[in-house]
Amino acid sequence: MSAGDPALDALIRAVEATLFAAEAPMSVEQISTHLGGAAVRPALVELQRHYATRGVHLVERGRRWHFETAPDLAHLLRREKEEPRRLSRAATEVLAIVAYHEPVSRAQIEQIRGVQTAKGTLDVLMEAGWVRAAGRREVPGRPVIYATTPEFLDHFGLASLRDLPGVDELRASGLLDPVDDDMIERALGGGGEGADEDQDDHATGDEEGL
Repeated sequence: MSAGDPALDALIRAVEATLFAAEAPMSVEQISTHLGGAAVRPALVELQRHYATRGVHLVERGRRWHFETAPDLAHLLRREKEEPRRLSRAATEVLAIVAYHEPVSRAQIEQIRGVQTAKGTLDVLMEAGWVRAAGRREVPGRPVIYATTPEFLDHFGLASLRDLPGVDELRASGLLDPVDDDMIERALGGGGEGADEDQDDHATGDEEGL
């Protein structure tokens, strides 16, 4: 794994040890601070290259770095069967809207979906660790706004929200059926920051069950 530069080699080893010992993913700034202000990005790049073909990979998710099991070996570490987390249609729609339009308020979510959104739908996504309250919008009523979390990126294998697929990619992969098309088109292309600024008037219609 030598980079040919003794100083860089020493930094690579220090970054590697820091990430192995870390209890949670770390940002570049956190790693640098831990190592006395060193410029650590070249070391991260070299480590990522080194581990690309090994049993663990160094990955960046949401601007935070950590080691994770190589995808093709993950099954070796599962000691018991994991029950897949199944989201209701309503929760799936809300998660898509938050991911493509964050930060977004409940009123904006409802405007895009065309139905009212039960509080329990957002609660499910927050309990899953995929959505968080991201503050309040500075408009009358100061509505809560929502955004995704690093855990969302990690679960879906995304380095950042820029890696979210477009509707054509979703359709080509077979992940959309005709019933989903209209909602996903709205989630990707409508509402969000362009929606009316968080009026208290909610869209008509009923929330689907959780």
